[in-house]
Amino acid sequence: MNVSRRLAEPLLALDAPMRCHIVGIGGPGMSAIARLLTEMGHEVTGSDLHGSEVIEELRQRGIHVFIGHHEAAVHGADVVTYSTAIPSSNVELVEAGRAGIATRHRSGMLASLCAATNAIGIAGTHGKTTTTALVTAMTSAGGLHPSSIIGADVLGGTGNVHGDGSLLIIESDESDGTLDVLPLSSLVVTNIDIDHLDYFGSFEAIKECFADAIARTHGAVVLNADDEGSKEIVSALRSDPRVTTFGWSEQSTVRITSAEPHSEGTMVALQFLGQTYTCALKLRGEHNVMNFAAALAIAIRLGVDPAVACTAAAAFRGVARRFTERGEFRGSMLIDDYAHLPAEISTTIDAVRSHPALAGRVVAVFQPNRYHRIATMADSYSDCFVHADRIVITDVYASGTQKIDGITGELVVNAIRRAHQNADVVWAPSRADTVAAVASWITAGDICISMGCGDIETFPDDLRGVLT
Repeated sequence: MNVSRRLAEPLLALDAPMRCHIVGIGGPGMSAIARLLTEMGHEVTGSDLHGSEVIEELRQRGIHVFIGHHEAAVHGADVVTYSTAIPSSNVELVEAGRAGIATRHRSGMLASLCAATNAIGIAGTHGKTTTTALVTAMTSAGGLHPSSIIGADVLGGTGNVHGDGSLLIIESDESDGTLDVLPLSSLVVTNIDIDHLDYFGSFEAIKECFADAIARTHGAVVLNADDEGSKEIVSALRSDPRVTTFGWSEQSTVRITSAEPHSEGTMVALQFLGQTYTCALKLRGEHNVMNFAAALAIAIRLGVDPAVACTAAAAFRGVARRFTERGEFRGSMLIDDYAHLPAEISTTIDAVRSHPALAGRVVAVFQPNRYHRIATMADSYSDCFVHADRIVITDVYASGTQKIDGITGELVVNAIRRAHQNADVVWAPSRADTVAAVASWITAGDICISMGCGDIETFPDDLRGVLT
């Protein structure tokens, strides 16, 4: 057991109104908590360093948001909530401590929300956000009136919702110990892969985290029958009545039998209890087929009719920064994606290869994320770009982590070159370098997929700026 695993904070009694102050309220996860607490009847305030569309939307809901962090912002609060990105030296946290105001890490607030509901956790290394949004859509269509907390914006406004309070669909992140403390009724594990070694220390500790979460779950457990990282857990629990599996494997409870790209997305066929169900997803890529199957598996366990769930999935437009088409540049298509781990990058590039708009070449732009991740995993990126015609690697985006001397995106470049001597890979440390590396190469019919979980999301706009 990794000694750094998070300890559970005392649960909050959320059945009576309280004033909750949220530090860093503009982030996707924290703003979702703010919305749900407000809908539950609590008074919510918050603070963030900068204004944004999200903050304006929160203000329209009656939430008072301070721009900048101020000691006075926490005065009168019953509890102050913060995320891992907020340092202990933050003036609002320091003032809360001085004034004797209760504080809760984001995980502690989520645990309290879970304890007050029938909580369904969507966990796993890849696919949590899309799967959580799909489960929310399916259970809403099935008349279960769920609430949900999703760590990104869902296209079409079908994301974070507040239902009747009986069911909560929650994206359950393992990276900072949140999964360790959530009292979940049921659990989906989309897959288990290597990541966040700065927190876990080893892949064995990562697998142990998910195994522990499964052991604490008394309701349904949905597992990936195809996933290499999950195979030991799936094998050990094969006869467990809690378990439903999904995947291409013939042993899967919810079995994918075909997945074919079409003009608008992917046509998927699945079998459950001898019955075949089809769905014209507006999503692309093998990873989204798996996300859909995982969502269908838990929706079925929650009592949703499979046909109803498939109809809801067919109307689902996706999640922001998940294979989002962002316009054109000189007749080439620009796509933005959150992919930042090797398996995600590989499947995203494969999805580009199956896109009907592709008439030429694929350029893959990648912004490495977090210094510790690149320090420990740079070599693992060597093979995930093999289906791209040109690869452009930027410098590391810190994501609030401490800079490590000598750790740059060039480590990824070198790993690719060692493994593939003929690869067209460009080291482009600055945004100007990155724009130039794409603008000088791309032509009509090509597709540029820019990937990462940092500010690379603005790259399509930066590239189109060359034409203005």
